[in-house]
Amino acid sequence: MTTIIPERRPEWLRVRPPKGENYENLKHLMRSKELHTVCEEARCPNIGECWSHKTATFMILGRVCTRSCGFCAVETGRPIGLDWEEPKRVAEAVQKMGLRHAVVTSVNRDELKDGGAAVFAATIRWIRRLTPDCKVEVLTPDFKGVYDALKVVIDARPDVYNHNVETIPRLYKRVRPQAIYQRSLQVLQWAKEMNPAAPTKSGFMLGLGETWDEIIEVMHDMREHKVDILTIGQYLRPSFNHLPIQRYVPLEEFAALKAEGKKMGFRHVESGPFVRSSYHAHEQADGAIAAIGQTE
Repeated sequence: MTTIIPERRPEWLRVRPPKGENYENLKHLMRSKELHTVCEEARCPNIGECWSHKTATFMILGRVCTRSCGFCAVETGRPIGLDWEEPKRVAEAVQKMGLRHAVVTSVNRDELKDGGAAVFAATIRWIRRLTPDCKVEVLTPDFKGVYDALKVVIDARPDVYNHNVETIPRLYKRVRPQAIYQRSLQVLQWAKEMNPAAPTKSGFMLGLGETWDEIIEVMHDMREHKVDILTIGQYLRPSFNHLPIQRYVPLEEFAALKAEGKKMGFRHVESGPFVRSSYHAHEQADGAIAAIGQTE
């Protein structure tokens, strides 16, 4: 029988409620443009810090996901239609915010033949059109492993390509029931082969029942599939309807995993309880791009 730890968080996992002028202005901007952010939909603990610094992760293709991952707060259901004006509105928001690094993610849209790849590509192009100096990072679904769908996104030349493996293979049926671990790794490798100059990025959560050896094995798998940037964070249960937390990972373990990742050759490792895919994304990208340029 698995022992579930109490939901009370340790002191290092306490965050202040989001507030401030920048936070309120950004919230108003998102509503006025009818845009969604993963910061809100996934109840990210960093929303106060990031929004106060005028950074946000745009979530395109609507707010309803076709998958039912056990860790995610995004609504699951049957999405309706596509909003082809959305890419332009995202780009206008990026321009208004004066961003130098924009992160674009999405829900899964498995009912679409291309999984929404064309909308990703359009969003990248619109951002480049309105804010040419802004780097664009995309965090995409696996597109059900369809090579041509991924190619549509990579052909639009994002500066960073991200797809998360989320957890260890043993836990996939519980954590990511509609995903396949090897398929996610293949997508990451394809992205690197399609555009070797752009960093690839992936990450996973701790606290779902994984062991140290299983974590290290996933990290080795990532390096074998040419992943450049690694993010490691603590799983935080969005509600009592989601998977329970098995443990709170001590800060020393995050530090040890960062050291292991650097030894393995990752260009950048972000490891800590509040780390999420787009946390400090600008700094991650700059370091990895510079490192790749030095090896070419």
